[in-house]
Amino acid sequence: MPNALINTDPLIAQNFFLEIDGSVVTILASVSGLDVEMEVATTQQVGKDGKSQTIKTLAGRNKTGDLTLTRLAPPDSKQDKLWAWFHDIRTKGIALSDRTSNRKNGSVVLYDSTHVEVARFNFTNAWPSKIATDQLSVDSNDPIKENITLVIETLERVK
Repeated sequence: MPNALINTDPLIAQNFFLEIDGSVVTILASVSGLDVEMEVATTQQVGKDGKSQTIKTLAGRNKTGDLTLTRLAPPDSKQDKLWAWFHDIRTKGIALSDRTSNRKNGSVVLYDSTHVEVARFNFTNAWPSKIATDQLSVDSNDPIKENITLVIETLERVK
């Protein structure tokens, strides 16, 4: 009988960062959209006994959604790399003639409690389409958070 006990610790989602072009940009409080998915093609046909059948197969391409990143709001948005990138796109746009203009490659990187990298999700041709600040309230003592939507073209877990 094989050993059914788990012999490694599970990944704990508590230490993760956003890297852009190889350098850490910000620590993150949460991330959603780390979905690596393939598109499915569905076909209906009738079998030899007259019963309808559904056939599902790989459609030949991968599907990629957007990443939603949550972080503590920076005290000075003018000194923040994500805000600078967002404002640059908002004011200059994205050139149709140069697909790499203002698009960047990066990673969401997870570390364990000993600061060893345990997982990495690489993305390509990303750009921030939205930065949303939490609701403000005089009744709260919670730090202000921002939700950043990154539009991405590919996502791959490489570690």
